[in-house]
Amino acid sequence: MENQVIEPIYDVLGMKIKNPIIVGSGLLSDQAKNIRQFIAHGAGAVVTKTIYPRSEKLHTEKTYLFSTGMLNNTTYSKKTVEYWLTLLREFKEEQLPVIVSIHAESPTALGELAVRISEVTDAPLELGISCLHADDFTEDTPERVFNYTKAVKERTDTPFAVKLSLSDNLYGRVQAAVEGGADAITLSDTISGIAFDTANGEALLNGVCGYSGPGIKPMVLAAIYNLRKRGVTIPILGSGGVQDGNDVHEYLMAGANTVQVYTALHRHMYKTLQRIVHEYTQAITSEKV
Repeated sequence: MENQVIEPIYDVLGMKIKNPIIVGSGLLSDQAKNIRQFIAHGAGAVVTKTIYPRSEKLHTEKTYLFSTGMLNNTTYSKKTVEYWLTLLREFKEEQLPVIVSIHAESPTALGELAVRISEVTDAPLELGISCLHADDFTEDTPERVFNYTKAVKERTDTPFAVKLSLSDNLYGRVQAAVEGGADAITLSDTISGIAFDTANGEALLNGVCGYSGPGIKPMVLAAIYNLRKRGVTIPILGSGGVQDGNDVHEYLMAGANTVQVYTALHRHMYKTLQRIVHEYTQAITSEKV
């Protein structure tokens, strides 16, 4: 009898996925076509762009790519909640592995949004509450994280992760998410960054915005590693600077359960995703030989 190759199955927020590589939330996951294509090209799952009930398009959303990553001034999806509810119904019918990113102007409003989402899909959630450059953001504190987390936990049984950014008192904010009832955390959201046009002295993208990419990977790895050393056991969706299959391995070695990739996909989108998935798959296959 020939040996059968058994494909590993990864569990994320109660959802079984074929590999640990998840496309993170952002501009690229704001389009139904892209979400479907990312899954078709090998993603274990895709996180939607953050659904926000009162989101308005107040500026032209742009990205700025450079050697160590990307700056972006994007915040939440400008599509309506009703649009997303229709799309999420379709994704459920198609059995697509999707994680729904959500945020709202208050914990109560976020709980209400979570209920509306759970009425049309059983997809897990990611609370995108820590976008540091968003207009509604002031300061992330353990109390704020706890209040948002608890509000969702009290309104729905849907599994969810709380997405946090690297900033002050990370351990305290993680503990607050755990105490509030989170099933997992995602680390990290973008961190604050800025770049200047040296010709005219003006800040690009209208000032401080979100920085992501390979430049933050060592910091996120260290944060996850230290959280595990301090006894944090909640599942972690690692996110930050993944460029290849080796980066995926490093995140898993640091203590992440699954790994999100996003910034790298702004170059050659589907080909880049396929390459990362292939590199990771080849690596784990080699380990078993």
